[in-house]
Amino acid sequence: MAKLGKRLKKAYEGLDRTALLAIEDAVKTIKGAASGTKFDETVEISMNLGIDPRHADQQVRGAVQLPNGTGKSLRVAVFARGDKAEEAKAAGADFVGAEDLMEQVQGGMMDFDRCIASPDMMAIVGRLGKVLGPRGLMPNPKLGTVTPNVADAVAAAKGGEVQFRAEKAGIVHAGVGKASFTEDALVENIRAFVGAIAAAKPSGAKGTYVKRISVTSTMGPGLKVEPSSVLP
Repeated sequence: MAKLGKRLKKAYEGLDRTALLAIEDAVKTIKGAASGTKFDETVEISMNLGIDPRHADQQVRGAVQLPNGTGKSLRVAVFARGDKAEEAKAAGADFVGAEDLMEQVQGGMMDFDRCIASPDMMAIVGRLGKVLGPRGLMPNPKLGTVTPNVADAVAAAKGGEVQFRAEKAGIVHAGVGKASFTEDALVENIRAFVGAIAAAKPSGAKGTYVKRISVTSTMGPGLKVEPSSVLP
């Protein structure tokens, strides 16, 4: 096990690292541990699922709108033309274009966190698969990022939508707010995220679906959460 720094050692003092905490207690502890940092730490959740994502019928992927946002301002790029392009700009998109935007991305411009495209733009966006794919930015209908309603997709991204995808080991993780959020706001966001994962249970999942849940902050202790305190 990696050695803990002085600050993290202090944060773990008095904590039973094997205990399962109710989500309210876990959030309270995380906020307390983050109170001494010089920046607003991100609160993160990790979930171990009883799935094997290598099988097509056991993949977990989707998006969820957090009721209190993420505390992070996403930069959004939209591939669209004409009226759709104007709608995207009006909704607050940071970059909007078609072939011109493709050329910028091919030239190394990657100053965005979310990529959205209208369906008619996918022939252009498809040429960027080797650039956008490895970064998890390739627009996908299942995530609502390939859509004729580009303005709604931009508003969702700017308003606190979180995308999720199970990794090879069946782990899903995401940022669900900032340490400066109130305890109630963080708990509400976490329950919304866990609810979305529960609703995304694939047909091929057998046995216990949600095995373990843990929460932490950027520089804080990792705490195990009692699943029944957050599951719908």
